[in-house]
Amino acid sequence: MNSSLIRFCFLMFFQFFTWGAWFTTLGLCLGSNQFGAYTAAAYGAAPLGAMIAPLFLAVIADRFFPSQVVMGFLFIVGGILLLMVPEVLGAGNGDMMITLLLGNMLCFMPTLGLANSIAFANLDRLEFPKVRVWGTIGWIASGFLVGLLGWSAKFEIFYLAGTTSLILGGFSFCLPHTPAPAKGKPVNIRDLFMLDAFSLLKRPAFFVFILCSTLICIPLAYYYGTMSYYLGNTGFVQPASTMAIGQISEIFFMLLIPFFFRKLGVKKMILIGMLAWVLRYTLFSIGAPEQVQWMIFMGIALHGICYDFFFVTGFMYTDKEAPSTIRNQAQSMLVFFTQGLGMYVGYGVCFGIFYQVPSSLFGISLDFTSWGRGVPGFGELDQSINALRDEGTNNMLEQFGQMFAVNIPAGLPSELLVSTMVEWKDYWMFPALMAVTVAAVFMLFFWDKGTDGTDSD
Repeated sequence: MNSSLIRFCFLMFFQFFTWGAWFTTLGLCLGSNQFGAYTAAAYGAAPLGAMIAPLFLAVIADRFFPSQVVMGFLFIVGGILLLMVPEVLGAGNGDMMITLLLGNMLCFMPTLGLANSIAFANLDRLEFPKVRVWGTIGWIASGFLVGLLGWSAKFEIFYLAGTTSLILGGFSFCLPHTPAPAKGKPVNIRDLFMLDAFSLLKRPAFFVFILCSTLICIPLAYYYGTMSYYLGNTGFVQPASTMAIGQISEIFFMLLIPFFFRKLGVKKMILIGMLAWVLRYTLFSIGAPEQVQWMIFMGIALHGICYDFFFVTGFMYTDKEAPSTIRNQAQSMLVFFTQGLGMYVGYGVCFGIFYQVPSSLFGISLDFTSWGRGVPGFGELDQSINALRDEGTNNMLEQFGQMFAVNIPAGLPSELLVSTMVEWKDYWMFPALMAVTVAAVFMLFFWDKGTDGTDSD
């Protein structure tokens, strides 16, 4: 492996390590430290960053400065903002915490595109998968380490992520020099606002694809936002490490995508991805009352199908449908609608229901409390479990094994456990119903030609 390839593997690993270190168990951390009311806005910082990032890249990063310099600067600023979060939370300032996280995401999200651009400019295109897979490994490693250290619900996750971001910022300046790709070119309004890509929505099949992809992201936000709460309530000792099982399955299914894409086609693959989310939430719901561990583990392990068959296949379909001149625009538009708009609304819905309080989207107060049942007992149950649980050994090998450890302490009030698990059962069933509804719409109204010219369905 040549030195350039190693440097890009290092970049991808720590880029996603930085993000995963604080994002995976953010909900559990805030909810366990009396900042639960800020969780929707905190998670909403990521999709807001995803929506604004293409504008930043098009106006500044692509035209004025070398890509590696811009990326290094963004990592350093973002790291400083993360390091400030524990102090403001310690002072009880939730509003400032939201501001800092939003600032971090506005810095971090453009680095996803910048890292890809720098890699493609300096590596053979066929080498990119070898590099990108290290990003997933980095996310897994951050979950293992956070769980190993026992920081899943502690403010230390921000110190870990912030320090890593600073180191990565310095390292970015050592990457190959990559000039601004559009230096000297005027800003094109059509490119900036993806106007040519929006013309693809005139095609009925592509419109249904974008609509369903956006809507399915609303129930998707339930997993990313509240899964760490659920694991804590069902007795999992290290939620961050346990959730890393999902990323391990993601690597496995990523390797199988070319095979399934040829055999199944676009429609069946995306539909399988959507139905996997239905199965995942159904398992969480059915397994809640008795804390059925195999159902919860299976739901987590389904992440590879849930993510790869839906998101990765969606990127491939978009690349196939868009003319070569607007493919970048089309991919940016897909990210805008799914990981941007869809996930942002999804966090507002799931946390509005979870806490049974109105949510705020773009400064507008919206009430989703009538959409489904919340989990008002999760905080009391979580505190009771932590108070009764024996923290056990500090031996690293034994701590590592706790990614599979479940411990409901003796002496826990049975009424509290039963009532909260019933709340969790109802809570997970609602996104399952949302996901199956979107999947039905997609199955009935999406029609596309397969790569071999046959109907994909």
